Amino acid sequence: MIANIMERSVERGLARKKEEVVEPICVDETSFRRGHNYITVVSNPVTGTVLHVSEDRTTESLGAYYATCSSTQLESLKSMSMDIWGPYIQGTRIWVPGAAQKIAFDRFHVAKYIGNGVDEVRKIENRELRKQGMDTLTGTKYVWLTNRKHMSAWHKKQLQQLKKSTLKTSWAWAIKEFSQTLWHYKSRTWALKGWKRWLSWAMRCRLAPMKKAAKTIKNHLWGILNAIVLGVSNGPAERMNSRIKMVKVRARGFRNKQRFANAIYFYLGGLDLYPVGFQKQLAHS
Repeated sequence: MIANIMERSVERGLARKKEEVVEPICVDETSFRRGHNYITVVSNPVTGTVLHVSEDRTTESLGAYYATCSSTQLESLKSMSMDIWGPYIQGTRIWVPGAAQKIAFDRFHVAKYIGNGVDEVRKIENRELRKQGMDTLTGTKYVWLTNRKHMSAWHKKQLQQLKKSTLKTSWAWAIKEFSQTLWHYKSRTWALKGWKRWLSWAMRCRLAPMKKAAKTIKNHLWGILNAIVLGVSNGPAERMNSRIKMVKVRARGFRNKQRFANAIYFYLGGLDLYPVGFQKQLAHS
């Protein structure tokens, strides 16, 4: 019953939705159920509302949003902040004019790729040390990966001791930390110089996981530079993802993706959901 009311309300809201020019958008995926079961969510970081929900996270998933846009709306898009995810990149290149200058790879996701490299170095080195009867790196995962601003005093003290060591993980951590200093540039030229220095260091470090991360960064540097110059990030999408998770938790899950999408539109779409008669009653009250 409630699901049917919600479905009809969302249908009304989407039908009444007027064409709007949205300059920046954020693209992200969120899980529908455990496992690789996702939906794609396009949101407006300025208004904090969901613009579109599609099943899966394929080229067609994002293309379904662009297909709802007029040529004016597509041309007006100034930035599309997203993860380094091939299908999203391809979908945007197909639909959006000048996409190569507008696709922006989010700082959070770039840091995640580099952080994964650090953690892989830690795992490999920890196995080697344990074979020698040493537990130096045991239980230190979050010491290396947590932002120092959010560290407890104990973790900071532990990090101070570890980073002075000759551990390979300490070397990888230093490379990660340097990458965090490269997001303040305003000029594409200077940003490019800074990232080239980082790439040179990461590619010469002889740590396979860091070299792998550096290769990914090198192949997608154009989108990282776009994010820096345009001054955009997927932070609003991450906050939207948290709100979507709350919708899912309160409903204790959904039977299918369409009902999940309806709930997202209902609570987060900023739609005009009321019946016409109810609108008139509100106007006269």
